[in-house]
Amino acid sequence: MAIRVALIGTGNAGRIALRGLISNPAYELTGVWVSTAAKVGKDAGELAGLDVHTGIAATDDVDAIIAAKPDAALYCAMGDTRLPGALRDVCRLLAAGINVIGTAPGVLQYPWGVIPDKFIAPVEEAAQQGNSTVYVNGVDPGFINDLVPLAFASTCQHVEQIRCLEIADYATYDGAEVMFDVMGFGSSLDEVPMLLQPGILSVAWGAAIRELANGLGVTLDAITDSSEREPAPEAFDIAAGHIPKGGVAALKFEIRGIVDDRPLIVVEHVTRLRSDLRPDWAQPAQPGGSYRVEITGEPSYTVDIRPTSRHGDHNYAAIAAGVGRVVNAVPAVVAAPPGIVTTLDLPLVTGGTQIITESSKG
Repeated sequence: MAIRVALIGTGNAGRIALRGLISNPAYELTGVWVSTAAKVGKDAGELAGLDVHTGIAATDDVDAIIAAKPDAALYCAMGDTRLPGALRDVCRLLAAGINVIGTAPGVLQYPWGVIPDKFIAPVEEAAQQGNSTVYVNGVDPGFINDLVPLAFASTCQHVEQIRCLEIADYATYDGAEVMFDVMGFGSSLDEVPMLLQPGILSVAWGAAIRELANGLGVTLDAITDSSEREPAPEAFDIAAGHIPKGGVAALKFEIRGIVDDRPLIVVEHVTRLRSDLRPDWAQPAQPGGSYRVEITGEPSYTVDIRPTSRHGDHNYAAIAAGVGRVVNAVPAVVAAPPGIVTTLDLPLVTGGTQIITESSKG
C-alpha cells in the first residue's frame, strides 16, 4: 500500500520533492501547501513542472493538509529565517499524528546542545501526543556531514580530524532571500548579515557537528566559528540579482567542534559568485562546485563528491541530493518510534528509492 504524503512548501527544494512524490508509486500525494497566493489552486503536476494532472490543487490552508490525514508530510518550507514559525508548523503536524520528514528546520537534525531544551520539549511532546516522528536531513546537503564521514570513519583505526567542505559557485542559485538576506552577498563589508551574527554559524551547523560527534562517541568542549569575505572587483549580475562593485562576492567560513583544545570536526564553506575570486581558497573537484570529506587518521581519506543532474547544474544537483535523501527516508521515518530521530537512529535509507530498469522505462 502506498504511503500517503503531503508536501509543505514548493520552493527550490519543494518543487524537486514534489516531482519525486508524484513519480514514485511508493507514495500517494494527499495535498500541497504553498506560501504564495499565486500558486493557490494550481495542480501539483504544474507546480512540479511535470506534464501530468494529479487532481491535487495547492492550498495555503494547513487545516486542509491535516484534514486529508496523510501518513507523513515532507516539510520543505523556509526554516532559516523563520525558525520559531517552522518549529510551530512541525509541532502542529506531529500533534495531528503526521510524521514529518524535512529539509528544515535544520536545528532538528540534532537539536540537543544546539538550541535550549524549552524549544525541544514542545516538539517531543507533540510527537508523543500524535504517536509521530520527525526527521530533518539538515544542510550541505545533510548527508555530507553525517552519513558520508561516519561511513568512512568506521574503517579507521583512529581519527584525528574530520573536515566536511562545500565548495561552490552560487551565481546560478536563484534563492534571493538566502543569498542576500541570510548570507549577505552584495552588501557592504561593513554590514553583518544574519548568517554572520554572533553565534548563528555555530547554531546553524552545530546540529551537524554535534550529531557527528555523538556518532564518533565524543563530547565536544566547545564550538567555534570564523569567517572571511571578499568584495566584488566590479559590478556584475547573478541569478538572484545584482552584485555592486565592492559588495560581498565570495564568502568562506568554518565551524569547529573542539575537543582537548583542537578542532576534531570542521565544517567549511567556500562560496563564490565567480570562479576567479579568491583562488587561494579551496577549489572544487569539478567546475561549479563539489563536496569534500577529509579524514585525517589511520587510514586517512579525501573523498570528493561531484553531484550532477540531467535537469540542472551543480546547484540544482546539490538540492536534488538533499531532497532525495528526504523523500527516500519516508518509509523509515514512518516505521520509526515517536519523537525526534536522526541519521544515527535510522537504518540505511533505501526504502523509498525508485529503481529504473529497462522494463520500467517501457
